[in-house]
Amino acid sequence: MKFLVFQLQAPLSSWGDTAVGEYRGSYEHPGESALIGLLGAALGIRREDEAAHAALRQGYGFAVGVQSGGKLLRDYHTAQVPGRAALKGRPHATRRDELGVPKDDLNTILSTRDYRQDAASLIAIQPRSDAAHPLEVLADALRKPRFVLYLGRKSCPPAAPLHPVVITADSALGAFVEYRKRLNDQREARKDRYGRLPLEPIGDLIRLTWGDGVEAGIPAALSVPRKDRLIRRQGWQFGDRAEHVALLREGD
Repeated sequence: MKFLVFQLQAPLSSWGDTAVGEYRGSYEHPGESALIGLLGAALGIRREDEAAHAALRQGYGFAVGVQSGGKLLRDYHTAQVPGRAALKGRPHATRRDELGVPKDDLNTILSTRDYRQDAASLIAIQPRSDAAHPLEVLADALRKPRFVLYLGRKSCPPAAPLHPVVITADSALGAFVEYRKRLNDQREARKDRYGRLPLEPIGDLIRLTWGDGVEAGIPAALSVPRKDRLIRRQGWQFGDRAEHVALLREGD
């Protein structure tokens, strides 16, 4: 079977956990809704196009090969917002519109937001029978995205090209192994005249996570609920799904 495999690396990333009150947590690796959003941005799908987002959710399964969960960075965040009474009867389609009220009507809200520093993952996409786009089309979109790509928040751009590759393999794990081999071969082929290798070594996989219906190639050590099944993109509505996890390196 075919898989589309690509890499996600960034100095900062943020993969939203369930937001409760003023705290905005982050997982160590991207979930299904984040990957659907990434594909949607690459394809040029707008947030209000619910049918196109639903087609991405229904047409593909996702597996994540975690190379590094990164280190926690916690940001104390302040923002100014107008009260509801100040916005009543006033158009506010943009942030500038929101802040266009008298200063006395602005309030300050406080929140804590988590980021992951230097996290890295490989992503494998497995198409289903009703996939909306061939994997080659998705790969081309990731190479030349229509909208800017970011890893969870707009302040988290990728630090390296996503380098999407369509790979034939028996499982997501097999596709990851082949992808890492190809990257290492390319790195070895680009030694300079002193025998020095470019860039840093390709990170080992420490953990594999995947959703229902994905051929992982390894039994799950545990399955946990994760609230990132996309229901309505425009309304930021998400449901629960099962995320299966296998540890690939002792102690992780």
